Formats: sequence, structure tokens, C-alpha cells
Amino acid sequence: MPKPLVAIVGRPNVGKSTLFNRLIGQMHAIVHDTAGTTRDRLFAGVSWSNRDFVIVDTGGLERESQGILGEEVQSQAHRAIKDADLVVFMVDVSQGVTPQDMDIAQDMRQLSKPVIVVTNKADNTKRAMGSPEFFEMGLGDPISISAYHNIGIEDLLDTLVFKLPDSHEIPIEYPAETLKLAIVGRANVGKSLMLNTLLGTDRAIVSSVAGTTRDVTDTAMEFQGRPVILIDTAGIRRRGRIESGVERYSVLRSLRGIDRADVVLLVLDASELVTAQDTHIAGYIMNSYTSVVVVVNKWDLGVTLGLDEEDVRQEVLRRLRFMPYVPVRFASALREFGLSEVMRTAMNVYQDRIQEVPSGELSAVIARAFADHPPPWRGRRLLRVSKVAQEAVNPPTFALYVNHPYLIHFSYQRYLENKIREAFGFMGTHLKLVFKPRGGR
Repeated sequence: MPKPLVAIVGRPNVGKSTLFNRLIGQMHAIVHDTAGTTRDRLFAGVSWSNRDFVIVDTGGLERESQGILGEEVQSQAHRAIKDADLVVFMVDVSQGVTPQDMDIAQDMRQLSKPVIVVTNKADNTKRAMGSPEFFEMGLGDPISISAYHNIGIEDLLDTLVFKLPDSHEIPIEYPAETLKLAIVGRANVGKSLMLNTLLGTDRAIVSSVAGTTRDVTDTAMEFQGRPVILIDTAGIRRRGRIESGVERYSVLRSLRGIDRADVVLLVLDASELVTAQDTHIAGYIMNSYTSVVVVVNKWDLGVTLGLDEEDVRQEVLRRLRFMPYVPVRFASALREFGLSEVMRTAMNVYQDRIQEVPSGELSAVIARAFADHPPPWRGRRLLRVSKVAQEAVNPPTFALYVNHPYLIHFSYQRYLENKIREAFGFMGTHLKLVFKPRGGR
């Protein structure tokens, strides 16, 4: 089921990126006190009180945008508001209610979705006392925070999770053996043309204009007699409605498609390979435990560009070093070669994803892993495992019952995942390892 989307919006320089960084627990967005620093939206998964959601950072909303770039930023922010399930409207309590805040609030009141007003920069009691002034915007009680000083963040998260709407989306039921395959990637890497080539028909509109496709659409097909649902995360362009900056909004649609898919085709452009946006999308795929095949598209340009297949494969894996388990395939949707190999690989990845590992063999692999490389001591305590079991497939989920779950370090968890992968495959899939206390459930 797709995760809810939460958009942080507001006029420039009120602290949106600082809050984004605080919520995701790391310095991800660029923080600077110059208006307009956040030009592209950034996104990240957040979990709080057993609710998972995606937080989206946006550029500042302004009355008058400056030039084409300003128009794109405004288009992106408005699109984020439209796609979001909940909006966090941030203001600067130190400046009081501004006319621009009131203009934005008027737009917020028209939304048929929850809006939380956040008064930021309440760094001390005196500033926090100005928070009730923002009640006049007609959007309910504001929540006073200081994103920089980590004040009020837990209250904000509690309110956010409480107001997140329950999903009313009814999932489409497909036969159990059906592979749900999403095609994702940056704008203009050839996703729609790849979809068309796979289907053998002009199912999606293909254009050289970046971002001409926008919705998530499902299309049924068969590959070698096996059912496949293709999730085109870009979608179909509505003629005459291509607006400024729209291509950057395809990424939100991609997130929803990734959440629904079993396997993702992460499409790269042979002329650019892995960009920052590619790594952002790849990171989301990994954290969603969705399987992935990396496809270097436009490989017909490889000879012209003087590229060697093995060199490119190693370079892709180097840039995606946080997911070394991914298979890399080369294709040209335009010249119609390499796609059969891509589909065969996706099928093999899916079969690995749904395999059930014999419990005895799994226990032996973990026992050998602990014996060959024991976990480090923490003080006088050493991590010990008493039982291991596969709890689920799709994604493959393994429970390890240990004496002290808090002792596990991410590097040792990665080591155990690699040992399971060496023994049983699981090509293209990030394994979910859950550490539980002995005797727990």
C-alpha cells in the first residue's frame, strides 16, 4: 500500500528544509539563509508511532515568482500540495503574521485535506508566546516548534500521525503469481518508450519533452506465458496540459508505484549514468524493501560514447554501493534490444523474492556466520542468537531471536544479510532482518 505523502510548504526562509532534516534525522536538504535555496523537492521516508509516511520538502511559495526558475519552484510546490495527503504549513513566529502568510493560508483553507500550521523559530519562551497570533489564519491551533533546536518536534509528529488520513484506497487484487513491475527513473530516460516496447504498442504517449507523463497506470501483459502487471510510474500525458516544472513531480508518483511493486526497473540514461536523483530514488527503493533491476537504457549510444559494458557496470555499482546486490542490465528501448534479458532478470529476481528458505539450512547459515565472525562485545555483553526463522516473503523477512536486540550494529546486520544472500541468492532484493528478544513474539 502506498505510504501517505506529507508536504512541508510556506514562504521562503521560514525553515522548511531545517524541519525536513530534523524529521528524517540527517542532513539531507541544503540549509542556507538565502531565500530560494530549496529549488527541487526532496523526499524521505519517516516512521513515527507505527505509521510510515513520506515527507516532501518544497521551495518557498511567493506572491511573484522570479523568472522561469521561480515559476518552476512555484509549480513544484503547488504540485506537492496537490499530491499530498497532509500539508505542514510553516511560518516564522519571529516575524509574526505576514501578508504573504495570509495569502498562502487562504489557499490552504480551500484544500480538502488536513493542514497543520507550524510556527517555527520559537527558540525561547518569549517567541513561543507569539504563536497564538497565527490562529487568525483560520487553520486551527498552531504548533510551536524550533526545528533548529529540536523543540516541539515530538508534539508535531504526534499531531501529524493523528491527522494522517486512513487509506481509503482499495488495493487491486491480482493472482498470487503475478509480478507487479514498476518502471521508475528520472525524466526523459526513456521510461514510456520502454513501456511501449515491452507491450508492443503505443500504450503510453512518448515525447522528447521531459516530464510529459504524470500518472501511475497499470497495464497487464504476459512474458513467456507468465502474467505481469506493468506499473508505468510516469503515466500518460494529458495533451495541452504540460506545465512548468512538472517533470520533477513525477518522482512522487514514482514513490507510490515503488510501494505497490514487487520489482522495480530503475532506468538510467547511458549518457549520464547515475545522478543524485537516481541515488535518491534507489535509496527509497532499498528502504521500501522492493526488489530492483538497474537498466542502463539508450545503450545504442554506448559505442558512440566509447563505453565498455563491464566498466559501466562497475561504475553503476560503485555509485549505488549501498545496494551492491542489484543486477545491472543494458538495453535500448528505441532499438528494441536487451529488453527480453531485462524481463528475464526481473522474473528471476521475483522468484528469489518469494522463495521460502528451509529453516534448518537458514539456522546453519546464521550459526556459521556467528562462528566465523562473532559480533563485537559492548561492555560485558555479547550478542547471542537463539533462534532464526523466515517470517515472510515479498519482501523476504527474517526474525532473529537474540538476548539483547539493542546490541545489533547496522554493519553486523549487513554482514548477516550478505551471508544469507550468499547461501540462498535473493538477487536484487534488500532483506528485512528483524531482531527480537528471546521468548518474544
